[in-house]
Amino acid sequence: MLKERIGKTINKFREIYGDSNIRVVCAPGRVNLIGEHTDYNDGFVFPVAIDRNILMAFSEREDNFIYLHSLNFNQQSIFSLDDISFEENARWSNYTRGVTHFLKKEGYKLKGMNALIEGNIPIGSGLSSSAALEVASALAFKTINNLEIENTKMALLCQRAENEFVGMKCGIMDQFISILGKKDNALFLDCRNLNYELITLNLKSKKFIIVNTKVKRGLVDSEYNIRRRECEEGVKILKNFIPEIKALRDVTSENFEKYKDNLPENVKKRCKHVIYENERVLDSIEALKVNDFKKFGKYMYESHLSLKENYEVSCKELDLIVKTAMNTKGGYGSRMTGAGFGGCTVSLLDISSEEEFIEKISNEYKAKFGLFPEIIPVSIEDGAKLINHQ
Repeated sequence: MLKERIGKTINKFREIYGDSNIRVVCAPGRVNLIGEHTDYNDGFVFPVAIDRNILMAFSEREDNFIYLHSLNFNQQSIFSLDDISFEENARWSNYTRGVTHFLKKEGYKLKGMNALIEGNIPIGSGLSSSAALEVASALAFKTINNLEIENTKMALLCQRAENEFVGMKCGIMDQFISILGKKDNALFLDCRNLNYELITLNLKSKKFIIVNTKVKRGLVDSEYNIRRRECEEGVKILKNFIPEIKALRDVTSENFEKYKDNLPENVKKRCKHVIYENERVLDSIEALKVNDFKKFGKYMYESHLSLKENYEVSCKELDLIVKTAMNTKGGYGSRMTGAGFGGCTVSLLDISSEEEFIEKISNEYKAKFGLFPEIIPVSIEDGAKLINHQ
């Protein structure tokens, strides 16, 4: 499947640009197994890179221009390395533009480039198509310009492109896992100091299945920023009682329970989610190290309930999918993943239960909401790489 897509992308590149010296990079999307809305609170996350990705075929130009063509949007966008501005009419191009802008700002010398982009990550689903495009762009520039830039710096630069150029205040997780993911491993990341550990997942007879609600997530941007502010307000108030804290990451559940009544109701609920979610991530890793999937599944479900009741970012479509997974024989755990208000769930099931779950959720979802959800069984893959296609 990937080989086929690479071949088609290269053929299309030749058709558009006529070049022969073509290289291809592949950057994966991700699903976060547990640890939601903790990243911007200096907390812990636990994502995997998945076999849905962005392909970018590219070649060097003789001039100072970047030519981009998106197969998914059937649209071209062109800009000069001397004039990188936000593009309203081809918004997808801003992820590459942002990366270009910050590479230049960091002092890297860049050549002109032709690029063709193709992806199979559902857009707007919470599986980080934007981070994958940023990472693919950075890796293409690194390759064509022989840049010395190590992985952590590249992830931070891509995050900056999204935060400051595109205007989405995301944490570091998405770019980090797209670069540093490893096949059959999850990545335990400390979002404060960027220390990370790869945790092997001995899934054997088990499988993660993503279900895309197809709900348009209109509330995400505004509500996401509100949640960030509420968390910051919680830290400000709790500092009066625990002066040494810098972020919610520093607050233990014991201290939270002791001082929670000093917080406004909404702020209290947001803080409760983040503080207990960080503990669930740490507990999940301990469970997976001894292959206790039953316990891990329990933490996944507890995470979802907290996202629903405390962080209030779930919706009825997400809740139905999670409930169906939990009621399927061989279902270990399920939760919404990503910012919320739609997007996707991730569920861990026995492979033998996959067909039953897919049939149940397809029928129940269609009956209740009038459409079929998108079912995405995934495998856990490596992070971004240059592909040898010759």
